Amino acid sequence: MKMLLRAGCVVLLSATFLACSNSKQNKGDAYFNKGKYEEAVGEYSETLKFNPNDVTSLYNRGRAFEEQGQYDSALNDFEKAMQIDPNNFQILLSIANIHYLNKEYSKSLLFANRAEEISGAPATASFMKGRALHQLGNTLDAMKAYNNAIKLDKDFAQAYFNRGMLKVATNKKRGGCEDFQLANGLEYPGAKEALEKYCK
Repeated sequence: MKMLLRAGCVVLLSATFLACSNSKQNKGDAYFNKGKYEEAVGEYSETLKFNPNDVTSLYNRGRAFEEQGQYDSALNDFEKAMQIDPNNFQILLSIANIHYLNKEYSKSLLFANRAEEISGAPATASFMKGRALHQLGNTLDAMKAYNNAIKLDKDFAQAYFNRGMLKVATNKKRGGCEDFQLANGLEYPGAKEALEKYCK
């Protein structure tokens, strides 16, 4: 289940930034899109030799490191990118995600909060804020953050699922089952199993 949740967030994080890369695709992007992350790192590193402040290459190399489980290297690239572009919510969310994966929930919350405050931030920012608050045991604020994520994106299956888990954990089984049903309708992996486990 943890792997499913991680995978969902990674997909959310990667889609936006890669789509914003330069119109002429870097060879690293082609490798990344094929799942050849080690080769992608090599190509992004070549680009960075000539332009060490290329935010897109730093970010994408960080994502390639992250896909390989090299979280320290990923965090290093994301932090360098953030120094160049401190108001880029995608970079802030990626840093939040690395801290979350490292079980550093307070740090994850800090960066998710920063991302959420930026104009135009996606629903993912509120979701990641909720996820960190959930782990820190702040159920009331976690619920508010999940609610906001869903308000911003009515089709955010993972937010419904996580909100359902939070409701079940706080003895609001009926509401949790409704959220699992919504997540299942949006084909979120694990929602069907949650329905069978908690809602029979």
